[in-house]
Amino acid sequence: MAEVDSLGFQVPDDVRLKLAELHLELSEGDITQKGYEKKKQRLLQPFLLAQQAQEVQVSSEPSPQSSAQRRAQRRLTREDNRYHSEIRTEAVMQALASHNKKIPVIPHSTKRTSAYQGNQRHRDSRHESSSDDDSVYDEEANRNFHRGARTRDSGASSSSSFSDVNASPRHSDRERPRSAAYVKYQIPGNTSRQALADVMQSARHSQHISQPPDVTNNAKSSRQADRVGRGVPSVRVAGNVGMDIDSDSPRHQGKVAAKIQQLMNTLKRPKRKPLTEYFQEDDDALEGQALAPPADPNAPKPEGSTLTPVAGDQLVVPSGLPRNLEAALHRYGSSTYKALAVTVLDQNGKPSVNLTYGKLLSKTQKVAYNLLNKVGQKGEVPIKPGDRVALVYPNNDPISFIIGFYGCIMAGVVPVPVEVPTSRRDAGGQGVGFMLGSLSCNYALTSEACLKGLAKTANGEVVQFRGWPRLSWLSTDSMSKLPKDWQPPPKASEDVPAYVEYSTSKDGSTVGVTVTRNGVLGHCRTLTVACNYTEGEVMVCVLDFKRDVGLWHGILCSVFNGMHVIFVPYSLMKVDPASWMKMITKYKASVGIVKSRDMHWGLLAQKDHKDVNFSSLRLLLVADGANPWSLTSCDAFLNAFQPKGLKPEAICPCASSSEALTVSVRRPGRTSSSATGRGILSMQGLSHGVVRVDTENSLTSLTLQDCGQVMPGATMVVVKVEGSPYLCKTDEVGELCVCASYTGIKYWGLQGITVNTFQVQPLNGDGRQTGDKIYVRTGLLGFLGPGGLVFVCGSKEGLMQISNRRHNTDDIIATVLAVEPMKFIYRGRIAVFSIEVLKDERIVIIAEQRPDCPEEESFQWMSRVLQAVDSIHQVGVFCLALVPPNYLPKTPLGGIHLHETRKKFLEGSLHPANVLMCPHTCVTNLPKPREHRPDRDVTPSAVHVGNIVQGARMAWAQGRELNTSEEDGDGSRKHQFLTEILRFRAQNTPDHILFTLLNSKVQVQLSMSCSQLHKRAERIGNLLAEKGKLKPGDHVTLLYPPGIELIAAFYGCLYAGCVPVTIRPPHPQNVTTTLPTVKMIVEVSKSSAILTSANIVKLLRSKEALSVVDVRAWPTILDSDDLPKKKLTNVYKAPTPEMICYLDFSVSTTGMLAGVKMSHASATALCRCIKLQCEFYPSREACLCLDPYSGLGFALWCLASIYSGHHSLLVPPSEVEANPAVWLSAVSMYKVRDTFCSYGVMDLCTRGLGTSTGTLKAKGLNLSCVRICCVIAEERPRIHLTTSFTKLFADLGLSYRAVSTSFGCRVNIGISFPGAACPEPSTVFVDLRALRNDRVTLVEKGSPHSLCLMESGKLLPGVKVAIANPETRGQCADSHLGEIWVSSPHNADGYFTIYGDESLHPDHFDARLATGDLQSSYARTGYLGFVRRTELTQSDGGRHDALFVVGSLDETIMLRGMRYHPIDIETSVLRSHRKICECAVFTWTNLLVVVVELDGNENEALDLVPLVTNCVLEEHYLIVGVVVVVDPGIIPINSRGEKQRMHLRDGFLADQLDPIYVAYNM
Repeated sequence: MAEVDSLGFQVPDDVRLKLAELHLELSEGDITQKGYEKKKQRLLQPFLLAQQAQEVQVSSEPSPQSSAQRRAQRRLTREDNRYHSEIRTEAVMQALASHNKKIPVIPHSTKRTSAYQGNQRHRDSRHESSSDDDSVYDEEANRNFHRGARTRDSGASSSSSFSDVNASPRHSDRERPRSAAYVKYQIPGNTSRQALADVMQSARHSQHISQPPDVTNNAKSSRQADRVGRGVPSVRVAGNVGMDIDSDSPRHQGKVAAKIQQLMNTLKRPKRKPLTEYFQEDDDALEGQALAPPADPNAPKPEGSTLTPVAGDQLVVPSGLPRNLEAALHRYGSSTYKALAVTVLDQNGKPSVNLTYGKLLSKTQKVAYNLLNKVGQKGEVPIKPGDRVALVYPNNDPISFIIGFYGCIMAGVVPVPVEVPTSRRDAGGQGVGFMLGSLSCNYALTSEACLKGLAKTANGEVVQFRGWPRLSWLSTDSMSKLPKDWQPPPKASEDVPAYVEYSTSKDGSTVGVTVTRNGVLGHCRTLTVACNYTEGEVMVCVLDFKRDVGLWHGILCSVFNGMHVIFVPYSLMKVDPASWMKMITKYKASVGIVKSRDMHWGLLAQKDHKDVNFSSLRLLLVADGANPWSLTSCDAFLNAFQPKGLKPEAICPCASSSEALTVSVRRPGRTSSSATGRGILSMQGLSHGVVRVDTENSLTSLTLQDCGQVMPGATMVVVKVEGSPYLCKTDEVGELCVCASYTGIKYWGLQGITVNTFQVQPLNGDGRQTGDKIYVRTGLLGFLGPGGLVFVCGSKEGLMQISNRRHNTDDIIATVLAVEPMKFIYRGRIAVFSIEVLKDERIVIIAEQRPDCPEEESFQWMSRVLQAVDSIHQVGVFCLALVPPNYLPKTPLGGIHLHETRKKFLEGSLHPANVLMCPHTCVTNLPKPREHRPDRDVTPSAVHVGNIVQGARMAWAQGRELNTSEEDGDGSRKHQFLTEILRFRAQNTPDHILFTLLNSKVQVQLSMSCSQLHKRAERIGNLLAEKGKLKPGDHVTLLYPPGIELIAAFYGCLYAGCVPVTIRPPHPQNVTTTLPTVKMIVEVSKSSAILTSANIVKLLRSKEALSVVDVRAWPTILDSDDLPKKKLTNVYKAPTPEMICYLDFSVSTTGMLAGVKMSHASATALCRCIKLQCEFYPSREACLCLDPYSGLGFALWCLASIYSGHHSLLVPPSEVEANPAVWLSAVSMYKVRDTFCSYGVMDLCTRGLGTSTGTLKAKGLNLSCVRICCVIAEERPRIHLTTSFTKLFADLGLSYRAVSTSFGCRVNIGISFPGAACPEPSTVFVDLRALRNDRVTLVEKGSPHSLCLMESGKLLPGVKVAIANPETRGQCADSHLGEIWVSSPHNADGYFTIYGDESLHPDHFDARLATGDLQSSYARTGYLGFVRRTELTQSDGGRHDALFVVGSLDETIMLRGMRYHPIDIETSVLRSHRKICECAVFTWTNLLVVVVELDGNENEALDLVPLVTNCVLEEHYLIVGVVVVVDPGIIPINSRGEKQRMHLRDGFLADQLDPIYVAYNM
């Protein structure tokens, strides 16, 4: 061995042999690198003490200059010759050399260090390895590894770290280093960058903030606190100037931005010219008719004549053969009873276990007798002839199997050989169990040793294996004796099933192929004639004896001809790969049954070659000769052993099929030129299904050898692979079909697919049948050559049809193995399959990675594989993944279980260590991009005329008119200011309770009456005037937690004539991240003072806060807990109602901070509308559980009760996080009719109380009193959440009609709102594909690509909305998508800007329609939606016009000319894998970036990448550019439950997220 020879010192031959065996295990992936090194060290330890070993480093550089050098390189690296081709290697090297000259560097995916360590640990602890030591991993590394000490990706700088004490348990035990960041601002109306200087300069204190200023949340729950502590350092203030958030300029110079630029450079390379593979998204596609890619007009076409059926030689059955298998048993068991039938090698390679024909006959009869007479005597189901019985025997016990098999045959029972079910290697076992159930198996035969090894229950019974029927287990070793006079019953017919052989279809399902007694006899006779079997021959068999070639030759034909079979178990082959050659030499065997794998292993065992003698061998049957790459093994084996007596004519490849059994076999001993054949074929032609001869030195050729001739007595044809079975032409590749007496007859119990497979009648070109013969499909693809030679170039199972071209998985594997794999992967552990994505198949390659391979180098190797496959096969690889060693599901004989691997990949449970997706290269059949043609734009007037001609109703709706007579006369209507109303109530109803604050135990924490609130406000007003020295018109920041004190401070400001600005206080556990936001809003709002409580004053002066913001940088801080006793002498009254009442600041979903001005008139008008809509009166109660800092939430919390006089029960959202039942308990306890919440609160209740409804009901919680349960939101209604909430609490009396939503925005915080007499919310289903083309197409529920939309409440009184085209400003028609424009008395008065620039005001707050209602002034909401007239009747008798909100214009993503709403893509992503708990999408440089939160182990992160890419492609026709996998809680969410996607984007580009994995799709 080269490796051993290079050690530099002498070692004994036995040590050399063990080292060779050890290296073989390593090369095949049966032992990890760690286990290999430990065992090697143990073997060489005595010699290392005597002389120091020298490491020999094997060069990884390819050396394809000469054949001799290539052979030396293969000897040095012990390559796998099964898939080796010097031509292929040379072609790959040339392709890679050409690629390296012109292809930019591919960006490398980034992985958190602990994610790799987690993979390593999980991988090393697996049990599948054959080594005892390879599961032991470095204990020191394990001690150092824990989630609390994992390191960031090396490219991210860290400036500070912090521990979030309020984080979830998942994160609380680690510190996460963060990079420094800066805060960016955009101010509406300020066109000069210099104008931002003051604000920018004052914000520089946040240079070392590890998180972004959080303007969104003050929650305490694990989920929400996670988001507070894991935010991103980038906050914007609303505006359209300054730094454009959609700019593609690379503002961020971090590692991520550099890699994205790298990715863009890679994607700019010219792809090969795509075919015309576009399908239209409109028309037919919208109706669900997928258009397949059309055929390439330049593709080669078959030119030969139509093939005629080819018949084999006449079957001449030699005289003297037994009439059936039982007769053969009786003959040889009587006449030659001492002759050996079976010999099995033990683990030491000794032929120690033998079975004679006499013993075989007697034991077979005993089994048959017991099956028919002893089973079922204790009340069990008896076994009758024709019943099916499972045969479950291990692969190292052929003697027990052959006894059980022939016992069933003799009894007339149908044996069903299957693999032993185990917990470790049970890949596909569920399918076998399903097959046994369909066969009605009640019993299983097994050996005593196997029975003892099966898993048992507590009472000693065999466990019920997953998917298996309940079986009674019988041991063939412990059966009662046979009576002397017993004879097996005669067989009623020879046309009954003899045995059932399991097979696996392409989709992974397990089916049972039925073979009749006549079929078995015919098969044995045919093989006897074809292979010239004679009595007494010695056969060495290495194959699985339970099925396929091993069963047909080693079990059936051997007994039929009285042969002696020596079985070599697979477990011995791994230890001693030359054992089968030794047996041929020792026993002078004339027949060997092997696979090309065994020939390759035999080549590696070079030490044993000197003792091998093949002169007795006349037939070396290569069972997988149908694999085109078996030719290499055959040639290499012949070259090596021809000097040892191996005759060229002895090597006989064969082709086989589970359905047609033996398809063809090369006849042994024939030496004529027509007996064998080879063809050098063009792979390009084969991909189009055409046979084209290529030159010998072509770099894209495939050399095929024949698989023998058509079997004696059989007839073969070649039919088209798809569609009706039309005959192929002579130069066309199709599916081989066989007509013979020995084929299978059906799939048991599956009549439908039986007809398509076993009852094929080929058709001529004109559609007429060729004859009366019935053929069986073999599943093999190939063609028939001259002289009846059969050539196979692939199989249907390995066929991948991509863009109308066929590719074979084995060909792809050969190309992969030509790219220097020895340093990176295990050669024998590669899976290639295809998956269907976007109406076409895509190639997926999975390989097992060596543990010592550096990640950078493995990624470079993956890139080279992509380039090689692209060059050689002209097809792109969709996904290339590397998994840890010994990780892929295995078959019982150690191969890769392809179907289980594919299943794990699709369900996201494969856990790869590296993934490289290439959708940009592969997917060429995307729908054509939508083109915007300004020259073809239709004017709004033309659209308007068209609507009139069509009779379309214009899209507008309005709430009921404001009527003064509807008010109840309590006095509030005659006042124009909220301060006057509060004073009025304090005088007339001083003791009426307005507010009650509840804690998490549903206890009253504080309540306040009208007079108490009035007096408290007066004292606060005095504080502002006297101590604060504030003047009317000054702005005051209110910094309070949700509660009554915030309300008192608000009215105290109004009493003093100041303008209040409510801001969320900094989070006590995250001061450094949330305080900068407070500072920024204070500055933007131009606040002259801060009014707050003593606790927050203490917080602002704490050491942690001082490290972020100097206390001197704040304006005057006033403590409302230290109030003067004097009250305000004179309550301020504004000169006009149009003066500013308060400023409302809020962060939009795009991360923009916008402040609007609300006048006294607007505030009073809003309260009046709410009162009329909800029928609020002083006798009513409402329960509020939302944040009171902006929008409608603030209005309900602070304004509505003052105007209407109703009692408001206040439940801060933080109390719901402490006790999810507090809100609903308060509603039930106080029998509240109207309650309002946020989506965050509703989600907390749904998640936290999902399993507690029974307990709550037992405690008396009743929600039947609820009339309105409204979600306050500024977004599209979340139907899934509201529906889940309704269904969950329906048992507690919650009516499905009660739950509804509202809608508001910056320009009008209250547009629609559920009312007391409103019809139930209506829903519609729209086509998602039409929606992204700015159209509304109504579809039925359940239609493909349908999206359910729910109306956003009923328009408030006095509110009028119109739907306008956002570009042309023309009014849209009913059910047409456009921007929602609103006109009402409570519209905001404009944006608040620092420098008073009102340039945005006319466009946003005083817009006019170009067509339709030209007189009214509207405010533009910036939201897309549509109005649809429904069949419902309103309280005024008119038909109800429903307003449907689709989404924010600022949020939408424009890709490929279409408009996408992020929520739609995110909904699809959330459905793609169960471990995705949240996700967000954004774009950067026209790349779609998807961020997903992984609620699971880090080694599951890479499972998400392919699934996310697939689902976005399938459902949205978009290619994901970057997939980012992060921890739960990373995606920032504001208090309304809205994702802050731009914050997330900035954090990602600035390397702030500490992702688990980042995948850059190619």
